[in-house]
Parts: sequence; structure tokens; C-alpha cells
Amino acid sequence: MTLIFDNRYAELGERFSVALAPDPPPNPEIVIINDALIKPLGLNDYSKEELLALFSGNSIPDGASPLAMVYAGHQFGGYSPQLGDGRGILIGQVEDIKKNLLDLHLKGAGKTPFSRMGDGRAVLRSCIREFLASEALYHLGIPTTRALSITTSDEPVRRETIENASLLMRVCESHIRFGSFEYFSYTEQHNELRQLCDYTIENHYPEAKKSRNPYDALLMAVCYKTAKLIAYWQAFGFAHGVMNTDNMSITGQTFDYGPYGFMERYDPYYICNHSDDQGRYAFNRQPAIGHWNCQALAQALAPLNTAGAAKDALHHYQDTFLTFYHTLMIKKLGLSSSIDNDKDLYEDLLDLLEGHRIDYTIFFRSLSHYSVGDGPSALSCIENCADAFVPWFDRYNERLRSESQTESNRHKAMCAVNPKFILRNYLAQVAIQNSEAGDHSELHNVHDILKAPYDEQPDHERYAKEAPDWGRNLQISCSS
Repeated sequence: MTLIFDNRYAELGERFSVALAPDPPPNPEIVIINDALIKPLGLNDYSKEELLALFSGNSIPDGASPLAMVYAGHQFGGYSPQLGDGRGILIGQVEDIKKNLLDLHLKGAGKTPFSRMGDGRAVLRSCIREFLASEALYHLGIPTTRALSITTSDEPVRRETIENASLLMRVCESHIRFGSFEYFSYTEQHNELRQLCDYTIENHYPEAKKSRNPYDALLMAVCYKTAKLIAYWQAFGFAHGVMNTDNMSITGQTFDYGPYGFMERYDPYYICNHSDDQGRYAFNRQPAIGHWNCQALAQALAPLNTAGAAKDALHHYQDTFLTFYHTLMIKKLGLSSSIDNDKDLYEDLLDLLEGHRIDYTIFFRSLSHYSVGDGPSALSCIENCADAFVPWFDRYNERLRSESQTESNRHKAMCAVNPKFILRNYLAQVAIQNSEAGDHSELHNVHDILKAPYDEQPDHERYAKEAPDWGRNLQISCSS
């Protein structure tokens, strides 16, 4: 087998991208390969040398059409009229063995016409963080892009310190962003805006073609997927960190990993990006920012939409988020149905977790093994403040007794939605430090653990524990 290319985005023409080959760094070496993606993409017959050449940009496969995409975006609320792939190259679009069309995108591939003052490179730490996070979310069941490989080199690049130029091969449904539509709308290239919408509908939302106005249906569908995505983030305690419109995927996948973080001790005001001085992208603001971004997309699509389409789509976003988040949270509590006051039950619980600084993931995993009537003393993670939880557990016990499912089935169902293992920031940091020193074994180990986040994995208990003191409250820079 080999890569089967179908470069539909390249066919849109020169207003949408610039044809450009990667500029590979010298002396590349493989850091990690995501073996689970090799066969589905048709790469299983490639030798290690051929894979290295592909993943480092030294070999452009037959049929590829590498390019840098143009887009704009609202960054921290301010509009940037032209951004674009400043260090990434869309190598091409390929069919996997199930005939799904997927982008192969090489991050860190060198300067492009959109690099501005940048050097077009990525560094090892940013590649590792995206590799691990995208795989963590994928195995949790959260929509996301995925990472195929990381390669590194001996080319020095300057960030806060001198680091090694590295590359990440990303696989996803599309690299079209909210900002792609903003670019054509605000430059009044309305023919190109329509062309991009038609492409997106044809390839990602074909059901919209059945609507009286397909562009209204496109906006509605994107708002729906975005709302569901952010509901997942909130239920699992994931903070993206930089929800600019150029970092929002049109297909509703988690996209462009930068200074993200899994919240550990529950803090609704959690800020994972040390550059976010105003807390614009704090954890508890993500649903509102998702709405803001959908509003920005609606504004960009206004030349094609009918009157009232934006209002309807934004209401749909709000309703979808609230409904889906509620569904996820009652599942985390082990409830098989929803009744009045369930929302109060989990909101009051979150207040307790915040007030007593309890680890979010550990608490819900511990609750997954809870038996009716045991009380808070059954959970070691709250043993120092168990008395404060007594009234809540009284309500929870009463609610569980109203359920018809057996305790065994409830425990099993809860363990399937409350992970034991998440990508704690310190785990990523240890893997990065070891890899920067030339030892990639911890990176592989963490990746393997994250493939089964809901399993017990008794040999890896330490990876499920709270972070050590040095690893608490880590904030990450956008610099990569």
C-alpha cells in the first residue's frame, strides 16, 4: 500500500494558498511514530528510512501538492487581517483505508510567505505537547486532530533559550478554520467566500446541501459541533488556552494545541496560558468564548446567510452546549436518566470541589467505585474535609436509590466516562525534559498509558496521582 492523494483543497486555487515545499532541517531523526495510524493511512510498507524522509519533509510523495494556507483571525479579541500557515505545510490530502479524506500537515516545515518575523520552525517541546495532548483527547473520546509523528534535528532555533528545530506530522479532517472565512469576508472576496463554503459543505457537511439555504445550514452545523466540543472540554476539565478564531476548526475538532492544560485541582478560573493576563481564555470562560467565536463566524458568513440565520445558530449553540454538558455530567455521576435538580446536584458538587481544592479527575474516578450509603469517608481524596461533603452525599445517596440500575452496572458505566489517567502537565514536562536530553522512553511510556485512560493499569498507579509540588499550577507559554 501507499499514500493515495486527493488534493481537493489545492484545486481551489492560488487565492486560498501558496504552493510551497517544506524546508527540511538537517540531520533529522525520528522521536516517535503513532503506530496506530500507519496502516490506516497506507504507510505500513514504508521502511523506517522512507518514513523518516516523509516525516522530516525530505521526501514529497508522488501525488502530493504541498501548500501553505491563508487565513485571518481574531486573536485575544483583536482582528488580525492576514495570518496563514507561518510554519506549517499541508503536504496533501489522502484517503485512508476507509476512504475518509484526511489532511497530512507538517508543523515546523520552514518559512512561508505568512511567517512574518518567524523562523518557520517548531521545537521539540511544542511537538511533544501536541502529540501527547491530541492522543490523550482522542482516547478519551473527545473530537481532536491527531499526531502521526515527531522528528527532531540538530538545527538550533532561538526561543527563550536555544532549542532544536523539530517537526510534527498532524492528521485531521481539515485545516480550514473560522479565520479562513473571516479572511475572505473582510477582504470582500465574496466569490471566494462562497467557493470556500461550497468546498466545506461538499467535503464536510454534505447534508447542508439539502437545506433551502446551505450556508445557513453550514453555520448551524458548525455551531452545533463547536458547542458539543466545548461541552466535552468542560466535562473533562480541559483548557485549550488560546481559543482564537484561527485556532477553531470548522469540523469541530480540538485544534492547534499550544498552552493547554488539564485542570487538576478544581478551579473554574484556571488559566493555563501565562500570556493570558486578563483570563480571556480561562477554563470557565470557554463556553462563552465558543459562542463569541461562532458569532465571529456568523459575521463572516453574513454575505451568504439569510436574515435571522446568525441568531438561530447562536441560540442553537447555547442550547446544544447546555444540553450536552448536562448529559455528560449526569453520566459522570452515574445517573442513567435526568430529573429535576440533577443540575443542582453537580453544580453544588463543583462548588465543594473548588472550595476544598480537590483533584477533579481523581474525585470522579473515586466516585465511580462508590457504593450507596458509604458516605464521603469512602473517598480517600476528600478524607481531610469529609464532613463538609456529608450533606451532598446524603442527597447523592437519595438520588442513586431512585435509579433502577445495579451498583455493578453503575460502577462499570462510571469508569467508562471518568478517566483514571489524564495528561497532567508535569507528566508532559518530564517527557519533554527527557527527550530533550536524548531519552525518548518516557514519551513512549506516557503515550502508551494515555491510550487506555479508563483502564486501571495497576503497574502505572503513579501516573494517576496528583502532581508533585513542583508540578502544580504549571502555566505554558505560546512560544514554540
